[in-house]
Amino acid sequence: MIIRADSLIPKPWKNGGGVTREIAAGPHGASLDAFAWRLSLADVASDGAFSSFAGVDRVLVLLDGAGMRLAQADGRLHVLDAPLAVARFAGETPIHATLIDGPTRDFNVMVRRDRARATVEVRRASCSLAATHDLTFIFCARGRLDIKAEGHARHTLETGDTLCLDRAAALQCEASDETSWLHIGIDTV
Repeated sequence: MIIRADSLIPKPWKNGGGVTREIAAGPHGASLDAFAWRLSLADVASDGAFSSFAGVDRVLVLLDGAGMRLAQADGRLHVLDAPLAVARFAGETPIHATLIDGPTRDFNVMVRRDRARATVEVRRASCSLAATHDLTFIFCARGRLDIKAEGHARHTLETGDTLCLDRAAALQCEASDETSWLHIGIDTV
């Protein structure tokens, strides 16, 4: 199944400090308090505190903008200052975001650690890979990506589009010049 970028609906963040666009969540239709896993895009327009998600592991990937610094209460600092920079942290950790130079857009993966696990890999070139997770997502961060999945038709993703596969398959991913993409695996526990 392909989830097109233009089908994503903007909604306020849990703390009201920004806008999120849910790509997919499990179980389907789960609220922010009941999901096992969730993929989304976030627009960050100003400095501020991150929403708290107790028991949730988070992965953030910078997509657009100059980036931000994420300061944890314990002094640890995550700096996302280049496209596809990645930060990993516990959702209950108090974090304050400071924008480096204007708004950003981020890709966000959240999993409840007692219900799911996630892997997130940044890719910048064509490759073959095996989709071996309970769910495999391919997100086109920039450019155009052609994907041939064993047993599936060929799919083309443009910037912001996501492919979701719910069974194991061999994938051939052909990236155009300047294409970047994310390979996300979700496994339930």
